[in-house]
Amino acid sequence: MKINDVILRTVTKAVVFIILTLGVYLFFAGHHAPGGGFIGGLVLASGIVLLYLAYDIETVHKGMPFDFKKVAALGVLLATGTAVGSLFFDAPFLTQVSNYVEVPIFGKMGFSTVTIFEAGVALTVVGVVVTIILSISEDE
Repeated sequence: MKINDVILRTVTKAVVFIILTLGVYLFFAGHHAPGGGFIGGLVLASGIVLLYLAYDIETVHKGMPFDFKKVAALGVLLATGTAVGSLFFDAPFLTQVSNYVEVPIFGKMGFSTVTIFEAGVALTVVGVVVTIILSISEDE
């Protein structure tokens, strides 16, 4: 028997976009303000969990065909890779490297290995949280 959640589904369509945008903002704001990979990952995971609550698992998997265990593993690999990568250049563990690059449209932009590390943390958090929620939902 399917429950009619018209209001929840209608609100979810607008709110998920706002939640995911906030998650990306918090991820990128982490260097200069409160935020970063962990908080951004939690907010992104909450948007995905809201989709699972509003729609059934099969519908969400059609739109996002990700295995979230693999997403978590990719995040751990990314974060660990940037941490260990400094050892190959005779630098202390978790040493960051940053540089300014001239980008054609945007001008001079700063790039750093910390962003790659934070992306790994965010992917790990998203993967673990969604996997836990999906595991709990299967136990019914």
